[in-house]
Amino acid sequence: MDAIPTYRVMDKEGKVLVPEEEPKVTEEFATKIYKDMVTLNTMDLILYEAQRQGRISFYMTNYGEEAFISCGAALDPSDVIFGQYRESGILLYRGFTLDEFMSQCYSNEKDHGKGRQMPVHYGSKKLNFQTISSPLATQIPHASGAAYALKRAGKKNCVMCFFGDGAASEGDFHAALNFAATMQCPVIFFCRNNGFAISTPADEQYKGDGIASRGIGYGIDTIRVDGNDVWAVYNVTKAARQLAVDEHRPVLIEALTYRVGHHSTSDDSSAYRSKKEAETWMRYDNPITRLRKWLHNKGWWNDETETKYRADIRKEILKSFSKAEKLHKPSLTELFNDVYDKPTPNLIAQRKELKEIIQKYPANYPLADFKNGGEDL
Repeated sequence: MDAIPTYRVMDKEGKVLVPEEEPKVTEEFATKIYKDMVTLNTMDLILYEAQRQGRISFYMTNYGEEAFISCGAALDPSDVIFGQYRESGILLYRGFTLDEFMSQCYSNEKDHGKGRQMPVHYGSKKLNFQTISSPLATQIPHASGAAYALKRAGKKNCVMCFFGDGAASEGDFHAALNFAATMQCPVIFFCRNNGFAISTPADEQYKGDGIASRGIGYGIDTIRVDGNDVWAVYNVTKAARQLAVDEHRPVLIEALTYRVGHHSTSDDSSAYRSKKEAETWMRYDNPITRLRKWLHNKGWWNDETETKYRADIRKEILKSFSKAEKLHKPSLTELFNDVYDKPTPNLIAQRKELKEIIQKYPANYPLADFKNGGEDL
């Protein structure tokens, strides 16, 4: 049996393979995507080093997977996104600011999550981006349910759900696809098949034809795409959205890419792959480089513009980084807020107990680091 083909628009040199497939986009539109890819990559470099220096507790990079920013460009801003770990580029495209990224990673008083989440577990109600959750694959059935709710409400929107190839081995994946197919939910399932489920390579995860073949098995419209090709990802996402919104047909997209970085700062990928392998991918099939060459061919970007933008954005990121690092942690009262509409007796008792312990052992609690210094506890 032949393998499912991979859809491409550009080759690795940024040259369009089939002219009819090249999207008709403006210079402003294309350079916006490219700038966001460079911004994401630069932010990753800075925050990865910050974690290594002990300034933040955890981080996950997007190295090699920056092309997925174009999914954000293909969606309507009111479409709902359920992310996994490496969709911060889409948040960036939608308008999540550098200050918001930094505040979340530092868990400071400006963090929308009030310091309750690990770094890179972003969320934004304003930008229709559901808060990321660490447990693997839980967002997939949530996405099917949310899409069904949109359909019931008569909304002309869809849900887009991102996950990795490892998450596709979870039972939640299968339940979600079956629900979406039988209930005709307007949802796009986007699998980032980057070759590894943390340390487990794809050839040890499954023996079938990738993840795309599973969508076909559930009766879902399915396509496999070159995940390092910005315009291929853009085109398939745009087409998938039309099917989901206009016809209530769920779609599975399998994007073939490569995770260049470690899984996270808790991982050392040199234990299960060679450094040369990762370096080779970064050198010969880099999604940022591919789009830059396409822009060069259009006359929309040059080396001078590249140098200036990289220098300018690095300064902006470092400015936000420095500002976030100096802010207080959220108020201690946030430990007890938002669980219930009104505090329950056990929460009231726990809050009182914490206050008494702090008063008894003040030297053990750095209250000056927290907003209001514990005075509102």
